Amino acid sequence: MKRQKGWTVTFQPDGRTAVVTHGTSLLEASRKAGVSITTRCGGKAGCLMCKVKVTEEYTSGLRPPGDAEQRKLGGLLDEGIRLACQAAVWNDLSVYTPEDPLKAAVRRKLEAARRGEEDELW
Repeated sequence: MKRQKGWTVTFQPDGRTAVVTHGTSLLEASRKAGVSITTRCGGKAGCLMCKVKVTEEYTSGLRPPGDAEQRKLGGLLDEGIRLACQAAVWNDLSVYTPEDPLKAAVRRKLEAARRGEEDELW
């Protein structure tokens, strides 16, 4: 095991990080990093709202998916999708979280303004 106080989890696209102990769920790590991941089931793999994406280079940073996660995600696991409430940190890794809808709308508006375009939504 690594000789430090924990594993570093980086949440993209914001680049926020948290150092957590071995076995901490990504959902717990996100809260420690100040990253909001929506969930309604209280971390029981029931609502599927806490999906995150892990690129192939970081899959070894997580415990392999358990039965509940395999049943719920099926083929999405092959695309690097994991449930933040079920995926446990085993090493340093970087994960991609879904962008907040309001934040996404603001980002699109700013990008359109930079290009000199009108955004019909505003």
